[in-house]
Amino acid sequence: MRIGIGYDTHRLVEGRKLIVGGVNIPFEKGLLGHSDADVLVHAINDALLGAAALGDIGRHFPDTDPKYKDISSLVLMKRVAELLKEEGFGIVNIDSVIIAEKPKFAPYIEKMRENIAFALNIQKEKVSIKATTTEGMGFEGRGEGISAKAVCLIKKL
Repeated sequence: MRIGIGYDTHRLVEGRKLIVGGVNIPFEKGLLGHSDADVLVHAINDALLGAAALGDIGRHFPDTDPKYKDISSLVLMKRVAELLKEEGFGIVNIDSVIIAEKPKFAPYIEKMRENIAFALNIQKEKVSIKATTTEGMGFEGRGEGISAKAVCLIKKL
């Protein structure tokens, strides 16, 4: 058994869609990034890659490569699942949290769980997603950006 931790953050800007957990969430701002900037999926991908000692998403999907421009992070997640399988690992569980003052994520969490489980080819019950605020503190609390943290447990098959 191996554990991994992932963290990601992106700035909120006008003129971008807000995609979190593969869900397009109605909001006046979106996350800035080379891909779709899905902060939750990025954190989970890093946790999974880290648990398998395979580096991070920057190593596998560099923001200097034009083929990843505006790509869905769920497509990248499918590749992470393939890398884990190639190394002989299976996912035991994932626990994650989205940190943002706004918008409210509760209405979208079940769809996020479904999207992530589908991309990783695992049962939805293995994917936990929570959301919290920072009570107005920090960059998340000021509405400047959104962050996400994830931990995972994987095992050799």
